[in-house]
Amino acid sequence: MARKTGSHSEITGPKIQAAALRLFSQHGYAAVSMRQIAADVGVQAGAIYNYVPDKQTLLSELLVSHMEALLASLDPGPDDPIQALEAFVRHHIAYHLPRPDDVFISYMELRNLTPDNHATVSGLRQTYEATLESILAEGVAAGQFHVPDAKIASYAIIALLTGVVNWFKPDGRLSAEGLADEYWQMVAQLVGLQVANGGDSPAG
Repeated sequence: MARKTGSHSEITGPKIQAAALRLFSQHGYAAVSMRQIAADVGVQAGAIYNYVPDKQTLLSELLVSHMEALLASLDPGPDDPIQALEAFVRHHIAYHLPRPDDVFISYMELRNLTPDNHATVSGLRQTYEATLESILAEGVAAGQFHVPDAKIASYAIIALLTGVVNWFKPDGRLSAEGLADEYWQMVAQLVGLQVANGGDSPAG
Protein backbone atom coordinates (compact mmCIF):
# COMPACT_ATOMS: atom_id res chain seq x y z
CA MET A 1 0.00 0.00 0.00
CA ALA A 2 1.39 3.39 -0.95
CA ARG A 3 2.16 5.94 1.72
CA LYS A 4 -0.37 8.71 2.17
CA THR A 5 0.47 12.11 0.80
CA GLY A 6 -0.53 15.60 1.79
CA SER A 7 -0.80 17.44 5.07
CA HIS A 8 -2.07 14.44 7.04
CA SER A 9 1.06 12.47 6.18
CA GLU A 10 3.26 15.46 7.01
CA ILE A 11 1.72 15.57 10.48
CA THR A 12 1.48 11.84 11.20
CA GLY A 13 4.95 10.91 9.94
CA PRO A 14 6.79 13.17 12.42
CA LYS A 15 4.44 12.01 15.20
CA ILE A 16 5.38 8.40 14.48
CA GLN A 17 9.08 9.26 14.60
CA ALA A 18 8.65 11.18 17.85
CA ALA A 19 6.71 8.30 19.42
CA ALA A 20 9.29 5.76 18.25
CA LEU A 21 12.13 7.87 19.64
CA ARG A 22 10.44 8.15 23.03
CA LEU A 23 9.42 4.48 23.25
CA PHE A 24 12.78 3.14 22.03
CA SER A 25 14.52 5.29 24.63
CA GLN A 26 12.20 4.24 27.46
CA HIS A 27 11.85 0.52 26.73
CA GLY A 28 14.51 -0.42 24.20
CA TYR A 29 14.13 -1.11 20.50
CA ALA A 30 13.59 -4.86 20.88
CA ALA A 31 10.76 -4.44 23.41
CA VAL A 32 8.72 -1.98 21.35
CA SER A 33 6.29 -3.16 18.67
CA MET A 34 4.85 -1.28 15.73
CA ARG A 35 1.45 -1.81 17.34
CA GLN A 36 2.64 0.09 20.43
CA ILE A 37 3.95 2.95 18.31
CA ALA A 38 0.67 3.11 16.40
CA ALA A 39 -1.32 3.19 19.64
CA ASP A 40 0.87 5.97 21.02
CA VAL A 41 0.27 8.07 17.91
CA GLY A 42 -3.43 7.23 17.77
CA VAL A 43 -3.62 5.40 14.45
CA GLN A 44 -4.79 1.87 13.66
CA ALA A 45 -2.06 -0.76 13.89
CA GLY A 46 -2.26 -1.53 10.20
CA ALA A 47 -2.39 2.11 9.18
CA ILE A 48 1.09 2.85 10.51
CA TYR A 49 2.53 1.01 7.52
CA ASN A 50 1.11 3.74 5.31
CA TYR A 51 3.82 5.98 6.76
CA VAL A 52 6.77 3.69 7.47
CA PRO A 53 7.50 0.20 6.10
CA ASP A 54 8.89 -1.39 9.27
CA LYS A 55 10.48 -0.83 12.67
CA GLN A 56 14.04 -1.17 11.34
CA THR A 57 13.43 1.72 8.96
CA LEU A 58 12.15 3.83 11.85
CA LEU A 59 15.27 3.17 13.90
CA SER A 60 17.56 3.84 10.95
CA GLU A 61 15.79 7.09 10.07
CA LEU A 62 16.06 8.30 13.67
CA LEU A 63 19.79 7.61 13.91
CA VAL A 64 20.58 8.97 10.46
CA SER A 65 18.54 12.16 10.98
CA HIS A 66 20.26 12.75 14.33
CA MET A 67 23.72 12.52 12.80
CA GLU A 68 22.85 14.47 9.66
CA ALA A 69 21.38 17.31 11.73
CA LEU A 70 24.45 17.31 13.98
CA LEU A 71 26.80 17.52 11.00
CA ALA A 72 24.70 20.22 9.33
CA SER A 73 24.78 22.33 12.49
CA LEU A 74 28.55 22.09 12.90
CA ASP A 75 30.28 25.30 11.91
CA PRO A 76 33.73 24.90 10.30
CA GLY A 77 35.02 27.06 13.13
CA PRO A 78 38.05 29.35 13.40
CA ASP A 79 41.36 28.50 11.73
CA ASP A 80 43.22 28.57 15.03
CA PRO A 81 43.13 25.01 16.47
CA ILE A 82 42.62 26.18 20.07
CA GLN A 83 39.64 28.35 19.14
CA ALA A 84 38.30 25.60 16.85
CA LEU A 85 38.55 23.03 19.63
CA GLU A 86 36.72 25.27 22.08
CA ALA A 87 34.00 25.92 19.50
CA PHE A 88 33.64 22.17 18.91
CA VAL A 89 33.35 21.44 22.63
CA ARG A 90 30.74 24.11 23.23
CA HIS A 91 28.73 23.16 20.15
CA HIS A 92 28.73 19.45 21.02
CA ILE A 93 27.38 20.12 24.50
CA ALA A 94 24.81 22.69 23.35
CA TYR A 95 23.53 20.36 20.63
CA HIS A 96 23.30 17.19 22.72
CA LEU A 97 21.95 18.47 26.05
CA PRO A 98 18.37 19.01 24.78
CA ARG A 99 18.37 15.62 22.99
CA PRO A 100 18.96 12.89 25.60
CA ASP A 101 16.65 10.39 23.87
CA ASP A 102 18.44 10.81 20.53
CA VAL A 103 21.81 10.36 22.22
CA PHE A 104 20.65 7.28 24.13
CA ILE A 105 19.35 5.35 21.14
CA SER A 106 22.27 6.50 18.97
CA TYR A 107 24.64 4.66 21.29
CA MET A 108 22.52 1.87 22.74
CA GLU A 109 20.57 0.82 19.65
CA LEU A 110 23.29 1.04 17.00
CA ARG A 111 23.77 -2.71 17.43
CA ASN A 112 20.19 -3.35 16.31
CA LEU A 113 20.67 -1.89 12.85
CA THR A 114 21.02 -4.13 9.83
CA PRO A 115 24.55 -4.20 8.36
CA ASP A 116 23.70 -1.71 5.60
CA ASN A 117 21.99 0.73 7.97
CA HIS A 118 24.79 0.29 10.51
CA ALA A 119 27.34 1.19 7.85
CA THR A 120 25.42 4.36 6.94
CA VAL A 121 25.19 5.59 10.52
CA SER A 122 28.78 4.60 11.29
CA GLY A 123 29.94 6.55 8.24
CA LEU A 124 28.20 9.69 9.49
CA ARG A 125 29.71 9.24 12.94
CA GLN A 126 33.16 8.81 11.45
CA THR A 127 32.72 12.04 9.51
CA TYR A 128 31.92 13.86 12.74
CA GLU A 129 34.80 12.25 14.62
CA ALA A 130 37.14 13.14 11.77
CA THR A 131 36.26 16.81 12.21
CA LEU A 132 37.56 16.74 15.78
CA GLU A 133 40.52 14.55 14.85
CA SER A 134 41.54 17.11 12.22
CA ILE A 135 41.40 19.94 14.74
CA LEU A 136 43.56 17.98 17.16
CA ALA A 137 46.06 16.96 14.49
CA GLU A 138 46.44 20.58 13.37
CA GLY A 139 46.99 21.66 16.97
CA VAL A 140 49.62 18.97 17.49
CA ALA A 141 51.39 19.99 14.28
CA ALA A 142 51.39 23.61 15.44
CA GLY A 143 52.84 22.63 18.83
CA GLN A 144 49.66 23.77 20.63
CA PHE A 145 48.27 20.38 21.68
CA HIS A 146 50.13 17.51 23.26
CA VAL A 147 48.39 14.19 22.67
CA PRO A 148 50.09 10.97 21.51
CA ASP A 149 47.32 10.02 19.06
CA ALA A 150 44.79 12.48 17.66
CA LYS A 151 42.29 9.78 16.68
CA ILE A 152 42.22 8.17 20.13
CA ALA A 153 42.04 11.60 21.75
CA SER A 154 39.04 12.47 19.55
CA TYR A 155 37.21 9.33 20.72
CA ALA A 156 37.98 10.15 24.35
CA ILE A 157 36.81 13.76 24.06
CA ILE A 158 33.56 12.87 22.29
CA ALA A 159 32.78 10.20 24.90
CA LEU A 160 33.50 12.71 27.68
CA LEU A 161 31.30 15.40 26.17
CA THR A 162 28.41 13.12 25.24
CA GLY A 163 28.25 11.66 28.73
CA VAL A 164 26.87 14.90 30.17
CA VAL A 165 23.36 14.04 28.96
CA ASN A 166 23.27 11.13 31.41
CA TRP A 167 23.33 13.32 34.49
CA PHE A 168 22.83 17.01 33.64
CA LYS A 169 19.72 18.63 35.11
CA PRO A 170 18.59 22.03 33.75
CA ASP A 171 17.57 23.10 37.26
CA GLY A 172 20.79 21.86 38.85
CA ARG A 173 23.86 23.64 40.18
CA LEU A 174 25.31 24.56 36.77
CA SER A 175 23.70 26.30 33.84
CA ALA A 176 24.24 24.83 30.38
CA GLU A 177 26.73 27.63 29.72
CA GLY A 178 28.51 26.97 32.99
CA LEU A 179 28.70 23.29 32.15
CA ALA A 180 30.28 24.09 28.79
CA ASP A 181 32.85 26.28 30.58
CA GLU A 182 33.76 23.41 32.93
CA TYR A 183 34.06 20.87 30.13
CA TRP A 184 36.18 23.19 28.03
CA GLN A 185 38.56 23.43 30.99
CA MET A 186 38.77 19.63 31.16
CA VAL A 187 39.28 19.17 27.42
CA ALA A 188 41.92 21.92 27.39
CA GLN A 189 43.84 20.14 30.12
CA LEU A 190 43.43 16.81 28.32
CA VAL A 191 45.25 18.20 25.26
CA GLY A 192 47.91 19.93 27.33
CA LEU A 193 46.61 23.49 27.44
CA GLN A 194 46.47 25.83 30.40
CA VAL A 195 43.29 27.91 30.16
CA ALA A 196 42.27 30.53 32.70
CA ASN A 197 38.93 29.76 34.29
CA GLY A 198 36.55 32.44 33.08
CA GLY A 199 33.37 30.34 33.24
CA ASP A 200 29.94 31.26 34.50
CA SER A 201 29.19 31.04 38.18
CA PRO A 202 27.12 27.99 39.15
CA ALA A 203 23.41 28.64 38.81
CA GLY A 204 20.87 28.01 41.51
